[in-house]
Amino acid sequence: MLSALSRFDRRRALRAGTVLAVVLGLLAWWLWPARDEGAPNGSLTFSTGVPSGVYQRYGERLEGALAKDMPEVAIQLRTSEGSQQNLARVATGEADFTIATADAVATYLRDGRPGAQRLRGCVRLYDDYVQLVVPRDSDVRTVSDLRGKRVGVGQEGSGVRLVADRLLAAAGLDPAGDITPVPVGIDTMPVRLTHGRLDAFFWSGGLPTAAVQELSRSFEVRLVPMEAELVAKLQSATGPTRFYRSAMMPADAYPEAQQGQAVPTVAVANLLVTTDRTDAAVTEAFTRTVINSRDRIGREVHAAQLVDLRTAIYTDPLDVHDGAKDYYRSVKP
Repeated sequence: MLSALSRFDRRRALRAGTVLAVVLGLLAWWLWPARDEGAPNGSLTFSTGVPSGVYQRYGERLEGALAKDMPEVAIQLRTSEGSQQNLARVATGEADFTIATADAVATYLRDGRPGAQRLRGCVRLYDDYVQLVVPRDSDVRTVSDLRGKRVGVGQEGSGVRLVADRLLAAAGLDPAGDITPVPVGIDTMPVRLTHGRLDAFFWSGGLPTAAVQELSRSFEVRLVPMEAELVAKLQSATGPTRFYRSAMMPADAYPEAQQGQAVPTVAVANLLVTTDRTDAAVTEAFTRTVINSRDRIGREVHAAQLVDLRTAIYTDPLDVHDGAKDYYRSVKP
Protein backbone atom coordinates (compact mmCIF):
# COMPACT_ATOMS: atom_id res chain seq x y z
CA MET A 1 0.00 0.00 0.00
CA LEU A 2 2.82 2.38 0.89
CA SER A 3 4.60 1.55 -2.35
CA ALA A 4 1.45 2.30 -4.40
CA LEU A 5 1.03 5.65 -2.67
CA SER A 6 4.65 6.51 -3.35
CA ARG A 7 4.21 5.74 -7.03
CA PHE A 8 1.06 7.89 -7.09
CA ASP A 9 2.88 10.77 -5.41
CA ARG A 10 5.77 10.47 -7.85
CA ARG A 11 3.40 10.54 -10.84
CA ARG A 12 1.59 13.56 -9.40
CA ALA A 13 4.88 15.32 -8.76
CA LEU A 14 6.04 14.51 -12.27
CA ARG A 15 2.88 15.93 -13.79
CA ALA A 16 3.15 19.02 -11.60
CA GLY A 17 6.78 19.43 -12.63
CA THR A 18 5.86 19.11 -16.28
CA VAL A 19 3.11 21.71 -15.96
CA LEU A 20 5.50 24.01 -14.10
CA ALA A 21 8.12 23.59 -16.81
CA VAL A 22 5.58 24.45 -19.51
CA VAL A 23 4.40 27.50 -17.55
CA LEU A 24 7.97 28.69 -17.00
CA GLY A 25 8.76 28.10 -20.64
CA LEU A 26 5.76 30.13 -21.76
CA LEU A 27 6.67 32.87 -19.30
CA ALA A 28 10.24 32.98 -20.56
CA TRP A 29 9.00 33.13 -24.15
CA TRP A 30 6.63 35.96 -23.26
CA LEU A 31 9.28 37.98 -21.46
CA TRP A 32 12.09 37.34 -23.94
CA PRO A 33 12.65 40.31 -26.32
CA ALA A 34 11.05 39.25 -29.54
CA ARG A 35 12.74 39.81 -32.88
CA ASP A 36 10.30 41.10 -35.43
CA GLU A 37 10.98 39.01 -38.49
CA GLY A 38 9.01 41.53 -40.53
CA ALA A 39 11.11 44.51 -39.45
CA PRO A 40 12.81 46.41 -42.30
CA ASN A 41 16.39 45.37 -42.90
CA GLY A 42 19.16 45.82 -45.44
CA SER A 43 20.58 49.12 -46.66
CA LEU A 44 19.18 52.36 -48.07
CA THR A 45 20.79 55.30 -49.84
CA PHE A 46 19.37 58.75 -49.13
CA SER A 47 20.41 61.44 -51.63
CA THR A 48 20.53 64.83 -49.88
CA GLY A 49 22.10 68.06 -51.18
CA VAL A 50 25.11 70.34 -50.92
CA PRO A 51 27.06 70.01 -47.65
CA SER A 52 25.93 73.31 -46.10
CA GLY A 53 22.33 73.20 -47.32
CA VAL A 54 19.14 72.29 -45.44
CA TYR A 55 18.71 68.99 -47.31
CA GLN A 56 22.04 67.73 -45.99
CA ARG A 57 21.53 69.02 -42.44
CA TYR A 58 18.04 67.53 -42.36
CA GLY A 59 19.33 64.25 -43.77
CA GLU A 60 22.01 64.00 -41.10
CA ARG A 61 19.49 64.40 -38.29
CA LEU A 62 17.00 62.08 -39.95
CA GLU A 63 19.70 59.44 -40.31
CA GLY A 64 20.00 59.32 -36.50
CA ALA A 65 16.24 58.98 -36.06
CA LEU A 66 16.07 56.22 -38.66
CA ALA A 67 18.89 54.33 -36.94
CA LYS A 68 16.76 54.17 -33.77
CA ASP A 69 13.51 53.28 -35.50
CA MET A 70 14.96 50.88 -38.08
CA PRO A 71 18.04 49.40 -36.39
CA GLU A 72 18.37 46.61 -38.96
CA VAL A 73 18.68 49.11 -41.83
CA ALA A 74 21.99 50.74 -42.75
CA ILE A 75 21.42 54.30 -44.02
CA GLN A 76 23.94 55.89 -46.37
CA LEU A 77 23.73 59.64 -47.04
CA ARG A 78 24.96 60.89 -50.38
CA THR A 79 25.44 64.59 -51.10
CA SER A 80 24.23 66.04 -54.39
CA GLU A 81 23.81 69.23 -56.38
CA GLY A 82 20.14 69.33 -55.42
CA SER A 83 16.64 68.41 -56.53
CA GLN A 84 17.25 67.61 -60.18
CA GLN A 85 20.18 65.31 -59.51
CA ASN A 86 18.34 63.77 -56.56
CA LEU A 87 15.39 62.79 -58.75
CA ALA A 88 17.63 61.30 -61.42
CA ARG A 89 19.38 59.16 -58.81
CA VAL A 90 16.18 57.82 -57.27
CA ALA A 91 14.38 57.28 -60.57
CA THR A 92 17.28 55.27 -61.99
CA GLY A 93 17.95 53.23 -58.83
CA GLU A 94 21.13 54.98 -57.65
CA ALA A 95 19.34 56.04 -54.45
CA ASP A 96 16.25 54.85 -52.58
CA PHE A 97 14.92 58.07 -51.01
CA THR A 98 15.49 61.76 -51.56
CA ILE A 99 14.09 65.26 -51.12
CA ALA A 100 13.12 67.37 -54.12
CA THR A 101 11.02 70.44 -54.80
CA ALA A 102 7.60 69.94 -56.36
CA ASP A 103 8.51 72.08 -59.40
CA ALA A 104 11.60 69.92 -60.04
CA VAL A 105 9.46 66.79 -59.79
CA ALA A 106 6.91 68.21 -62.22
CA THR A 107 9.68 69.14 -64.65
CA TYR A 108 11.18 65.65 -64.43
CA LEU A 109 7.77 64.12 -65.17
CA ARG A 110 6.97 66.57 -67.97
CA ASP A 111 10.27 65.88 -69.71
CA GLY A 112 9.74 62.10 -69.49
CA ARG A 113 13.19 61.56 -68.05
CA PRO A 114 14.45 58.03 -67.23
CA GLY A 115 12.36 56.28 -64.60
CA ALA A 116 9.96 59.21 -64.21
CA GLN A 117 6.85 57.04 -64.06
CA ARG A 118 8.31 55.02 -61.18
CA LEU A 119 8.57 58.01 -58.85
CA ARG A 120 6.28 58.07 -55.81
CA GLY A 121 5.72 60.57 -53.00
CA CYS A 122 5.92 59.82 -49.27
CA VAL A 123 5.61 63.13 -47.42
CA ARG A 124 5.01 66.75 -48.25
CA LEU A 125 7.73 68.30 -46.13
CA TYR A 126 8.46 72.00 -45.61
CA ASP A 127 8.54 74.86 -48.12
CA ASP A 128 11.63 76.27 -49.77
CA TYR A 129 11.84 80.06 -50.00
CA VAL A 130 13.68 81.75 -52.85
CA GLN A 131 16.34 84.08 -51.47
CA LEU A 132 18.09 86.63 -53.67
CA VAL A 133 21.06 87.85 -51.65
CA VAL A 134 23.09 90.99 -52.45
CA PRO A 135 25.57 93.19 -50.57
CA ARG A 136 23.70 95.82 -48.54
CA ASP A 137 25.10 98.68 -50.64
CA SER A 138 24.17 96.99 -53.96
CA ASP A 139 22.09 98.90 -56.51
CA VAL A 140 20.01 95.76 -57.15
CA ARG A 141 16.48 96.39 -55.87
CA THR A 142 14.50 94.03 -58.10
CA VAL A 143 15.25 90.89 -60.11
CA SER A 144 15.32 92.92 -63.32
CA ASP A 145 18.20 94.98 -61.86
CA LEU A 146 20.43 91.92 -62.20
CA ARG A 147 21.09 92.76 -65.85
CA GLY A 148 24.84 92.74 -66.47
CA LYS A 149 25.61 91.28 -63.02
CA ARG A 150 27.54 88.16 -62.02
CA VAL A 151 24.87 86.01 -60.43
CA GLY A 152 25.13 82.70 -58.60
CA VAL A 153 22.30 80.63 -60.06
CA GLY A 154 22.90 77.21 -58.53
CA GLN A 155 24.51 74.10 -59.91
CA GLU A 156 23.16 72.46 -63.04
CA GLY A 157 21.47 69.66 -61.10
CA SER A 158 19.85 71.87 -58.47
CA GLY A 159 16.33 73.10 -57.90
CA VAL A 160 17.79 76.58 -57.42
CA ARG A 161 18.83 76.62 -61.07
CA LEU A 162 15.29 75.84 -62.21
CA VAL A 163 13.61 78.61 -60.26
CA ALA A 164 16.41 81.15 -60.85
CA ASP A 165 16.18 80.76 -64.62
CA ARG A 166 12.38 81.03 -64.48
CA LEU A 167 12.44 84.11 -62.26
CA LEU A 168 14.96 85.82 -64.52
CA ALA A 169 12.80 85.07 -67.57
CA ALA A 170 9.69 86.34 -65.75
CA ALA A 171 11.60 89.59 -65.04
CA GLY A 172 12.35 89.98 -68.76
CA LEU A 173 15.96 88.78 -68.62
CA ASP A 174 17.68 86.12 -70.67
CA PRO A 175 19.26 83.80 -68.05
CA ALA A 176 22.17 83.06 -70.37
CA GLY A 177 22.72 86.43 -72.09
CA ASP A 178 21.57 89.26 -69.84
CA ILE A 179 23.54 88.18 -66.76
CA THR A 180 26.77 86.30 -66.20
CA PRO A 181 25.45 83.08 -64.69
CA VAL A 182 27.78 81.41 -62.21
CA PRO A 183 26.74 77.76 -61.69
CA VAL A 184 27.78 77.25 -58.05
CA GLY A 185 25.96 76.11 -54.92
CA ILE A 186 25.34 77.50 -51.47
CA ASP A 187 28.57 75.91 -50.25
CA THR A 188 30.60 78.51 -52.20
CA MET A 189 28.20 81.36 -53.00
CA PRO A 190 28.68 83.30 -49.73
CA VAL A 191 32.48 83.31 -50.00
CA ARG A 192 32.33 84.46 -53.61
CA LEU A 193 29.98 87.29 -52.66
CA THR A 194 32.17 88.51 -49.81
CA HIS A 195 35.26 88.39 -52.03
CA GLY A 196 33.57 90.39 -54.79
CA ARG A 197 33.43 87.51 -57.28
CA LEU A 198 29.61 87.58 -57.30
CA ASP A 199 27.26 90.54 -57.35
CA ALA A 200 24.29 88.49 -56.17
CA PHE A 201 23.14 84.93 -55.72
CA PHE A 202 19.92 82.99 -55.73
CA TRP A 203 19.20 80.36 -53.12
CA SER A 204 16.09 78.27 -52.56
CA GLY A 205 15.89 76.53 -49.21
CA GLY A 206 14.19 76.17 -45.86
CA LEU A 207 14.37 79.02 -43.36
CA PRO A 208 16.83 79.76 -42.08
CA THR A 209 19.55 78.29 -44.27
CA ALA A 210 22.69 78.08 -42.15
CA ALA A 211 25.03 79.36 -44.87
CA VAL A 212 22.93 82.48 -45.46
CA GLN A 213 22.50 83.00 -41.73
CA GLU A 214 26.24 82.84 -41.12
CA LEU A 215 26.91 85.18 -44.06
CA SER A 216 24.44 87.75 -42.74
CA ARG A 217 26.20 87.77 -39.38
CA SER A 218 29.66 88.41 -40.80
CA PHE A 219 28.98 90.51 -43.91
CA GLU A 220 26.40 93.22 -44.60
CA VAL A 221 23.82 91.77 -46.99
CA ARG A 222 20.12 92.18 -47.71
CA LEU A 223 17.39 90.19 -49.43
CA VAL A 224 15.84 91.46 -52.65
CA PRO A 225 12.02 91.34 -52.62
CA MET A 226 10.04 89.49 -55.28
CA GLU A 227 6.74 91.27 -55.60
CA ALA A 228 3.40 89.65 -56.40
CA GLU A 229 3.47 90.88 -60.02
CA LEU A 230 6.68 88.94 -60.67
CA VAL A 231 5.26 85.82 -59.05
CA ALA A 232 2.11 86.15 -61.17
CA LYS A 233 4.25 86.20 -64.32
CA LEU A 234 6.14 83.17 -63.03
CA GLN A 235 2.88 81.31 -62.47
CA SER A 236 1.31 82.31 -65.79
CA ALA A 237 2.72 79.32 -67.61
CA THR A 238 1.09 75.93 -67.02
CA GLY A 239 2.93 72.84 -65.81
CA PRO A 240 5.78 72.99 -63.28
CA THR A 241 5.40 76.72 -62.53
CA ARG A 242 1.98 76.18 -60.94
CA PHE A 243 3.80 74.87 -57.88
CA TYR A 244 5.18 78.32 -57.04
CA ARG A 245 3.28 80.62 -54.69
CA SER A 246 3.72 84.06 -53.20
CA ALA A 247 5.09 83.98 -49.66
CA MET A 248 6.65 86.22 -47.04
CA MET A 249 9.96 85.51 -45.40
CA PRO A 250 9.33 86.41 -41.75
CA ALA A 251 11.36 89.29 -40.39
CA ASP A 252 13.24 87.05 -37.97
CA ALA A 253 14.50 84.57 -40.60
CA TYR A 254 17.73 86.56 -41.02
CA PRO A 255 17.47 89.50 -38.58
CA GLU A 256 20.78 91.10 -39.55
CA ALA A 257 19.93 91.05 -43.26
CA GLN A 258 16.25 91.95 -43.00
CA GLN A 259 16.51 94.57 -40.25
CA GLY A 260 13.00 93.94 -38.99
CA GLN A 261 11.34 93.74 -42.40
CA ALA A 262 9.44 90.75 -43.82
CA VAL A 263 10.43 90.10 -47.44
CA PRO A 264 8.02 89.03 -50.20
CA THR A 265 9.27 86.10 -52.22
CA VAL A 266 8.39 82.78 -53.90
CA ALA A 267 7.89 79.47 -52.11
CA VAL A 268 7.67 75.88 -53.33
CA ALA A 269 7.01 72.66 -51.43
CA ASN A 270 9.59 69.96 -50.81
CA LEU A 271 8.63 66.30 -51.13
CA LEU A 272 10.13 63.11 -49.74
CA VAL A 273 10.43 60.92 -52.83
CA THR A 274 11.02 57.23 -53.53
CA THR A 275 9.93 54.81 -56.28
CA ASP A 276 7.52 51.95 -56.68
CA ARG A 277 10.51 49.60 -56.31
CA THR A 278 10.83 50.39 -52.60
CA ASP A 279 9.29 47.85 -50.22
CA ALA A 280 6.01 48.97 -48.64
CA ALA A 281 7.11 48.10 -45.09
CA VAL A 282 10.32 50.08 -45.51
CA THR A 283 8.44 53.06 -46.90
CA GLU A 284 5.87 52.95 -44.11
CA ALA A 285 8.62 52.88 -41.46
CA PHE A 286 10.56 55.68 -43.17
CA THR A 287 7.44 57.84 -43.41
CA ARG A 288 6.57 57.19 -39.77
CA THR A 289 10.05 58.29 -38.66
CA VAL A 290 9.88 61.49 -40.70
CA ILE A 291 6.62 62.48 -39.02
CA ASN A 292 7.52 61.33 -35.51
CA SER A 293 10.96 62.99 -35.51
CA ARG A 294 9.65 66.38 -36.61
CA ASP A 295 9.94 68.20 -33.30
CA ARG A 296 13.23 66.61 -32.29
CA ILE A 297 14.93 67.42 -35.59
CA GLY A 298 13.20 70.79 -35.71
CA ARG A 299 15.13 71.96 -32.67
CA GLU A 300 18.25 71.91 -34.85
CA VAL A 301 16.83 72.29 -38.37
CA HIS A 302 13.97 74.74 -38.04
CA ALA A 303 12.37 73.85 -41.38
CA ALA A 304 11.59 70.35 -40.08
CA GLN A 305 9.10 71.83 -37.61
CA LEU A 306 6.88 72.74 -40.55
CA VAL A 307 6.19 69.12 -41.51
CA ASP A 308 2.47 68.75 -40.84
CA LEU A 309 0.64 65.42 -40.63
CA ARG A 310 -2.54 67.10 -41.91
CA THR A 311 -0.92 68.03 -45.23
CA ALA A 312 1.86 65.43 -45.45
CA ILE A 313 -0.13 63.13 -47.73
CA TYR A 314 -0.51 65.79 -50.45
CA THR A 315 2.50 64.90 -52.59
CA ASP A 316 1.26 66.38 -55.87
CA PRO A 317 2.44 65.88 -58.62
CA LEU A 318 3.35 62.38 -57.43
CA ASP A 319 1.08 59.53 -56.41
CA VAL A 320 1.54 58.48 -52.80
CA HIS A 321 3.56 55.27 -52.31
CA ASP A 322 1.49 52.33 -51.01
CA GLY A 323 3.69 52.04 -47.92
CA ALA A 324 3.17 55.71 -47.09
CA LYS A 325 -0.58 55.19 -47.56
CA ASP A 326 -0.41 52.39 -45.00
CA TYR A 327 1.14 54.78 -42.52
CA TYR A 328 -1.47 57.50 -43.09
CA ARG A 329 -4.27 54.94 -42.69
CA SER A 330 -2.75 53.77 -39.42
CA VAL A 331 -2.83 57.26 -37.89
CA LYS A 332 -6.15 58.37 -39.32
CA PRO A 333 -8.53 59.32 -36.47
